[in-house]
This record gives sequence, structure tokens and C-alpha cells, in this order.
Amino acid sequence: MPQQSTEHLVQLILRLTKGEKRFFKLFVNRLHANEDALFLKLFEFIDKYKVFDEERILKKHPRIKRSQLSNLKAHLYKKILASLRQQYSHLNLDMELRESLDSAKMLYAKGMYKASLSILDKAKKKALSNDLYTDALAIIDFEKHIESQHITGSMYPKAEQITKETRSILKRISLRTKLSDLSLSLYGLYLQYGHVKDKKDFHFITDYFQSHLPEYEIEKMDFYEKLYLFQSYVWLHYMGLDFVNFYRYAQRWVDLFDEYSKMVVQETPLYLKGLHNLLTAYFMAQRLDKFDPVYNQLKQFTERHAVVLTNNEASLYALFIHIHGINQIFLHADYERGARGIHVLTQILEENRYDWDLNRIINFNYKIGCVYFGADDLDNAIHYLNKVTNQVFPNFREDIQCYARILNLIAHFDLGNDLLVTYQIKSTYRYLLKSKQDSKVLEEIFAFLRKTPRMLESELKKEFILLKEKLDDIEADQYERRPFLYLDIISWLDSKIHNRTMAQSIRARRNLSLVSD
Repeated sequence: MPQQSTEHLVQLILRLTKGEKRFFKLFVNRLHANEDALFLKLFEFIDKYKVFDEERILKKHPRIKRSQLSNLKAHLYKKILASLRQQYSHLNLDMELRESLDSAKMLYAKGMYKASLSILDKAKKKALSNDLYTDALAIIDFEKHIESQHITGSMYPKAEQITKETRSILKRISLRTKLSDLSLSLYGLYLQYGHVKDKKDFHFITDYFQSHLPEYEIEKMDFYEKLYLFQSYVWLHYMGLDFVNFYRYAQRWVDLFDEYSKMVVQETPLYLKGLHNLLTAYFMAQRLDKFDPVYNQLKQFTERHAVVLTNNEASLYALFIHIHGINQIFLHADYERGARGIHVLTQILEENRYDWDLNRIINFNYKIGCVYFGADDLDNAIHYLNKVTNQVFPNFREDIQCYARILNLIAHFDLGNDLLVTYQIKSTYRYLLKSKQDSKVLEEIFAFLRKTPRMLESELKKEFILLKEKLDDIEADQYERRPFLYLDIISWLDSKIHNRTMAQSIRARRNLSLVSD
């Protein structure tokens, strides 16, 4: 068994719950062959010591020969998966349908054609009533096989019915596939390029969206078709910085689950992602009044729905809890409290407890740096920003990497590290040119930072005021909003001008905004 597969085996065993381990042992205890007893010994060793140590295993279990290990590992891996499949098949409709198809094939092999067709018919109705068209198509394909090979007493009408069902299902699968492909493609574009930077970018993603959006009639669409459609619009408007429509479609995403309430449990990850996007929309709009109730709804999810989360769902749930926990810190401008409580998240990242993807890790390290920056803990801010800037992630979240470098420069400026700022300006500027992330905001910040080594302390306040005035004007430009999503440079300038903390400046700006509205 290859090394990577061995790691997969160990990970699988370590992620089993106590109940799953108990079920596995009951599942295999009915087997009495010598090999079966040996693979169970291997399971117990890995479960106890949390590692696969070949020499230690051979010493502890002399009956196991080195030449047997590869086969034992492969056999154990298959048996654990078989045990999990048997334990949870009744909770997973996809697995239940595949089991029905397997049963139908066994009956067919015994020559029991009508019994096989009876099972297939029941499974097909269940698949269609739950919009599981791919499973339904697999069932119909086997129905075709039976009807075409054997006379069952209803050949013509059944053939006509199967043909109509096939055409209808293929049409639904085609629409769903096009919509899901569009949603996934837009997400991929976002990961590579981030938000739009100018009209050219905006027209590119809009044209891409329109050219790949299939024709549809919303009133005839099923749950999944509507879901992928709303997802696509969410990504389009999020990338395009159209936060009003981003909110609208995120809300429609969540409302869809209210309409199809049974899907909350059946498609838990998609429901959680809907809440995540809705919270992101409220965060972007700085709507404290809307954000906090929905965040409480997210935190109470498992209690309200009595859901037992899988490992994957638990990882996703923890991810969204921590993303919006940080966003709540930003919204309330409560950086000092946030800095005191952020250790829970930093420990999760250090342990890689949930195996989050690179995009999430980059975002978390940047946002943790922002929290420490807001709390005036510049050393820790620089530490976490360096986790972004010191790694090489070519063509991946270049926007985040860019703003991490800017915030790092500002932190060193606040610490009075003039020589380091002068050096980093050059390397950061080269990075920005290479990644094509330059903007009016960055131009003004660089112009300011370049002048700082030559400035007298008495001139700083005047320069702060001048830079803030320029950035206030730039912030009104739709295509220059992007930098302000990642870096609240105006609040930092305001804190310098009025000699107050970042939190005080943010609250003052928010109150001023509410008055003007």
C-alpha cells in the first residue's frame, strides 16, 4: 500500500467516532479467518497509538509478517468503508438508491426479472421525487437493459414511458450541470483574481456570466436548479462589488431552504454556505442590526435542527463560525476583546485540525493580522501578516497577498522601522507590478510612504490629513472599493489625525455615516 494511502488509512481511523469504531468491530467480528483477525489487530494498534509504525507493529504482533502488511492495510481500509456504508446507508438517500440498484442486479442475475423491475420502479420514483436525476438515470439505464433483453409483458408502453422519462431527465441534468458549472467557474475566477478592479474586469465577468448562463424558467425549476442559479448570481455580484444584489441573491439562497425545509438537514453544507454568504453581505454593508441575529442563528444551528454533523460538516461549520466571529470583531470595532479571544482560532490553524484549504488559511492569517493591528499589537500583527507575505502562492489570492504587504508596511511605519519600510516599499512595489494589483489607493499610499523618511515629525499630521482627503474621494469610486474591503486605511489615518485608537475612529466614522444616511 503506497505511503499516501497509508496516511489516508490512519486519518480515516483517527476520524472515526466511538460509535463508528464500536460498529466496525461488531461488523467484522462475524469473520473468523486468520487474515481478518490480523487486520483487526492492525486497526486496534493504529487506533491506540495514532500512527502507523511498521517496526513497532511487527514487534507487538509477531503473527503479522512484513510481507502481509500491504494487503492487510488495503483490506482494513476497504472494511472500514464498508462498515461506514452499512452504518449510514439509511441516512443517505444516494447510498440507499445505489443499494436498491445493486439488489435489482442480483435479482436479475437470478432470473427474477419482474422482481428486479419492481425494485427499480420504487427506487426511480424515490429518486425523481427528491430531484436526484443522475441516480434516476442510472436506474432507468438498467430498466432499459432488462426490457430490451427480455419480454416482460409490457414492452411497448414501458419502452415509450422509459424514453419519455429519459428525455426529461437528460434535460434536467443538462440544465443543472450548466448552472453548477457556471457557479464553480465563477468561484474559480474569484480565487484567482478577487474582486473586479475596473470597467474592463466588470465587463469581462458580466460577459462571461451571460455567455454561460443557460435559458431557464424560474417557476419550473427544482430546488437544485434554483440553488445553483442563486449561487452563480451571488458570485457574479460579489466579484463585481454590487453588494446590494449580492445581498438579494444570498437572501434568496437562504429563503430557498425555508421553502424546502427538509433540505436543511439533507444538504446541510449548502445551507451553511447560504448563511455564510448572507452574513458576508451584511458585513459588507456594515449592517450590525442585521448581522448579529443571523450570526446567532448560525451559532444555534445544531441545537435548532438537532443535527449530528459529519466531519466535513463540522469543519465547514467551524470555518463559518470563525470567519464571522472575526467579522463581528470588525463590525463592533472591539479589537482588544478580539485579540484576547483569537487564540482559539490560531490554535486550530496551528494544529490543522479541520484541514482547511489554502484560500481559507490565507484569509484567516490576514484577518488575524488585522485584528492585532486594530488592537495596536503590532508585533503579533506583523507575525501573522508574514505568514501570508513570506509564502509563495503564485496566481492565488493575489489581492489578499497585496494588502497583507501594505498593512505590514504600515505596521512597521507605526513601529518607527524607517529603514525596513524603505526596503519593503521597493519589494512590495515590484510585487504589485508583477501581480497587476495596482490601484489609485495603492498609488496614494505608496506616494505617502515614500515621503515618510524625509518628513519631519511636525509635518506628519498635515500629510495624514492630505492623504485621508484623497482616499475619501477615491472611496466613492465603485471600482476602488476593493482595497477598503481588506484595509481600513481611512480609519487608521483618522486615528493618527485625532490621536485616538483605531476602534474609536471606526465607531466615529460609522456614527457619522448613520447621521448622513
